[in-house]
Amino acid sequence: MGGLVLRSSGRAGGEVKIERIEAIPYSIPYTHPLRFASGEVHAAEHVLVRIYTDNGLVGIADTPPRPYTYGETQESIISVMRDIFAPQLIGLDPLEREKAQRVMSRTVNNPTAKGAVDIALWDLIGKSLGAPVHKLLGGYAEQMRVSHMLGFRPAPELLEEALRFREEYGVTTFKLKTGRRPLSLDIEAVRVLREGLGEESEIYLDANRGWSANEALEVLRRTEGMGLSLLEEPCDAAEAMGRRRLVQLSPIPVVGDESVPTPGDVARELLSGGCTAVCIKTARSGFTQAKEILALCTGLGVDVTMGNQIDTQVGSLATVTFGAAHEATQRRAGELSNFLDMADDLLVEPIEIRDGVIRVREGPGVGAEIDQGKLAHYRQDT
Repeated sequence: MGGLVLRSSGRAGGEVKIERIEAIPYSIPYTHPLRFASGEVHAAEHVLVRIYTDNGLVGIADTPPRPYTYGETQESIISVMRDIFAPQLIGLDPLEREKAQRVMSRTVNNPTAKGAVDIALWDLIGKSLGAPVHKLLGGYAEQMRVSHMLGFRPAPELLEEALRFREEYGVTTFKLKTGRRPLSLDIEAVRVLREGLGEESEIYLDANRGWSANEALEVLRRTEGMGLSLLEEPCDAAEAMGRRRLVQLSPIPVVGDESVPTPGDVARELLSGGCTAVCIKTARSGFTQAKEILALCTGLGVDVTMGNQIDTQVGSLATVTFGAAHEATQRRAGELSNFLDMADDLLVEPIEIRDGVIRVREGPGVGAEIDQGKLAHYRQDT
């Protein structure tokens, strides 16, 4: 398996053009496995995307393969970049984002590969203008509150982890991965977390389609009064009748995630009653489609959250960039901390969580400067 490097013939008419594209596979281990209903992850086996222009600028983005969610692997991402996207994107001006979207839309699926291309183009645009991308996107705020994701572990260990994050990083919002059978495991975890964290911490659930609609209703019944704020992707959206009944009966918003990767999916699920809130993940939508999804949600009065693809710091920085740029996405804590479960990362300047928040980068672009030594150590194509 090798990364790709494709080149164009150079400038045309003095305009800035995309000259070459790299897709570099790399792997960084996690300090402990992250387990949830749709799978588990032992290492960040991602693809770093770099888009070069003929005037020397480089746009950067990270691509997280999630075969159990989107069907993508490192190999498939490299292949679609090399064989399909790059030959059509080379020669475009980075400002021609809509042309790039049109090129990529001809190929079905491959959401994180498309998202990485879009984020890298935005990074190039910011660098070419000397402006932070979060200001180009909207510039609403300079920071985002952090939500920490808790995976499948015994309830006492989950509480210990949550208390540590609250003490060390000031994080007070926690997303509990659920969807286990028997249901008592998840219900007990909720109870232990609520009793141990008190009322000042927010807790919400993400079942990753692990339950049926009726099982989700039973969990809601048995956790009534525990102050849960959201219920994310409780069952498969294909379970249409049960899902609609669940949404109608739920006392808290039901968040679409895996069921709403594109603006069209969002429109379908909201209009059909499949969810009452939407999780935006820049890793699968880029910034351009994320803005379209956000516009749909704000226009319909639907809450949004900023989600996590178990992102590296490069991916988390993209989430902060988009989330802080808009009032609606900045309103809730974003899922931004799971890079702390990694043994290492690629950024020259690591992300810091202080007082429960992460600040945007003020330099041009998204602000992800890659440590070349670390990339050389972890890349898998050399």
